[in-house]
Amino acid sequence: MPRAEVGTPKYLANKMKSKGLQRLRWYCQVCEKQCRDENGFKCHAQSEAHLRQMLVVGENAGRHIADFSSQFQHDFVQLLSRRYNTKRVRINQVYQEFIQDKNHLHMNATRWVTLTEFAKHLGRSGIARVDETEKGWFIAWIDSSPKALAKQEASMKKDRATRDDEQRERTLIAEQIERAKLEKETSDEGSASPPVEEGLKREEGAEKVVLSFSAKPAVTSDTMATAAPAGLKLTVVKPGVNPLKANPLKRPNVFKSAAPVKSESSEGGGGNDRKRPVPMSAAERLIMEEQERKRRRMDRESVA
Repeated sequence: MPRAEVGTPKYLANKMKSKGLQRLRWYCQVCEKQCRDENGFKCHAQSEAHLRQMLVVGENAGRHIADFSSQFQHDFVQLLSRRYNTKRVRINQVYQEFIQDKNHLHMNATRWVTLTEFAKHLGRSGIARVDETEKGWFIAWIDSSPKALAKQEASMKKDRATRDDEQRERTLIAEQIERAKLEKETSDEGSASPPVEEGLKREEGAEKVVLSFSAKPAVTSDTMATAAPAGLKLTVVKPGVNPLKANPLKRPNVFKSAAPVKSESSEGGGGNDRKRPVPMSAAERLIMEEQERKRRRMDRESVA
């Protein structure tokens, strides 16, 4: 029965029936015809067109099988390289994507009977890296293009340079460690034994410390003047003046203090009749010392 012409209802019906993938065993690669069942494949094998094609193929069967095998390998590797590049993937997953095209070259026309044999062939040829696991065969494409080889060589040079730098750093560190050990040994040999730590010892003939808890005698202005060091001027608080109300920051008037001194010198002999200063109490002495400390602090700040 002749094949239905393109565009006829019979042709469209056949296309609808053959939608999707069919059985691989009912596909004729020589005629590139897919049969829907075993009876259709049997009828096709007995047809005159199929017999003529088989006679042509039979004249040089090895060459045709080699052509089919090389075409299948080229298409499969092309899909692997474009879809997954150098990623490791299951070979069965790649094959399932490869047979999605109804017009693909079927494996039953090649020299490989199973997909495992084809995977082993790719591994032996150096086209891909193949390994077998519990989950099946895995494959990874090996990029052997000139650009990839140049990139790989550049990365290898960079790795070698990095390793050389690391080795050089390790050598320098080892030399520094050896030098430090030698310096430590020489310093240990040259230095004497470390001094032994001793506790507190009392020297013989040292003066005894005597603590006195008796009350101190009252200090007068005359005794303070004699006890004061040279260059230190103490201000005597006048009796009858409240030292708490006195302003320590206020400086005395030079002209007022000079007038009575001049009159006393003019009187002559009046110095013998002056009254002796009244002894100060402890509170007045503390206040006077505090004023003196403030005055010295102000003098130091002014000088600075």
